[in-house]
Amino acid sequence: MAYCHNCAKELTEKGDTCPHCNASRDIIWTPGAVSSDAPESTFWYFEVLRKYAVFSGRACRKEFWMFFLTNLLISVALGFLDDLLGTDQLISTFYSIAVFLPGLAVGVRRLHDTDRSGWWMLVPIVPIIFSCLEGHREANRFGPSPK
Repeated sequence: MAYCHNCAKELTEKGDTCPHCNASRDIIWTPGAVSSDAPESTFWYFEVLRKYAVFSGRACRKEFWMFFLTNLLISVALGFLDDLLGTDQLISTFYSIAVFLPGLAVGVRRLHDTDRSGWWMLVPIVPIIFSCLEGHREANRFGPSPK
């Protein structure tokens, strides 16, 4: 059984691309396989932005926390810039709106890595606790292990 590396859905049809997300079928995985194309540590932030509103699949702890910390640093820097320019938090507000969906999506994918539904994001403290837990090493119902 083969699965799409991008959206983690089962590949049942023949062809060059995944019928669900149009990703190249050159990169496929089978249950239990380990992904070897993890991004470099400096690119975790951009990897989350690349998957802007992808709520399917899984995200490892490093992907989630690197995005969270980078996002926090950028938000603080933009807050200082807003104060310096006297823009009444305009720049940081636009940034917050722009990264809301990727932040929500990586949070849902992180919960998927712990084999939990993304709906847990609606309970305020639970996503923080589950985001700290190690994910399942094997493939689960949401896709392959991102490690």
